[in-house]
Amino acid sequence: MPNNHRSQRNNSGRASRGVRNRNRTLSEETTQIAGMTVTIVRKAIKNMYLRIKPPNAQIVISAPSRMSQAAIARFVTERKPWIERARRTMLQAKDEQIRQSDFNGLDRVNGSHGPDNLNGLENSGGVGDRNNPGDPNSLNNPRVFVWNDAAKERAVRAINAQLPVLLAKWSPIIGRKPTHVTLRIMTSRWGSCTPKTGRIRLNLQLGLMDPRFLEYVLVHEMTHLWENGHGEDFQRRMSAYLPQWRRLRRELNRHVVL
Repeated sequence: MPNNHRSQRNNSGRASRGVRNRNRTLSEETTQIAGMTVTIVRKAIKNMYLRIKPPNAQIVISAPSRMSQAAIARFVTERKPWIERARRTMLQAKDEQIRQSDFNGLDRVNGSHGPDNLNGLENSGGVGDRNNPGDPNSLNNPRVFVWNDAAKERAVRAINAQLPVLLAKWSPIIGRKPTHVTLRIMTSRWGSCTPKTGRIRLNLQLGLMDPRFLEYVLVHEMTHLWENGHGEDFQRRMSAYLPQWRRLRRELNRHVVL
């Protein structure tokens, strides 16, 4: 459930109908353009979109299925200054959030604690090798964290204490409930859902965060029991269930997935 720092597109216009088909990914590839690692996602859309995705400032282009590689490369190259500024802003905000976070219960690889001992963060979910200084999307001095048993136990207890209440509250409202809810450490997302099986997976880190984020992610994933994508029907349901969901999404995606 990602959110975007900001976006640009090469044409303006009203969104067309058939959002479900638009959101379906036809193909995906990662390539180098103007010295940058770029992920190109082709969809049944009319316009081309540029997104910088948190938490790792991944460069993603959504392009029409028949758009030429040359046109995509030109689109990205023309916007390289904006891309570099946007990535720099996002990564600086990420580092600042790390410095200000309370890492009680999280160990560094060498076993030390606290923000005074930090010297980088592992890039576990984004494009590019942040440990390789030759990669154009790399960051210097990667910070690496490891969950310890105390943190895991604390997170599991916190989620398990809230989950029965949240499910009892939201299942009647949403009209469906998951068959299973599993907790796991995730490196690039806050939750996921498999609508066919009714299974929902939640990022264990939510147990160490403000409870309103756990509620938002659960509602988001339960809504996927009705809607596979994030199109108009999904957004309509989310607005009906949780009117402030967009604000919660923005706030959640300012946090770093550890």
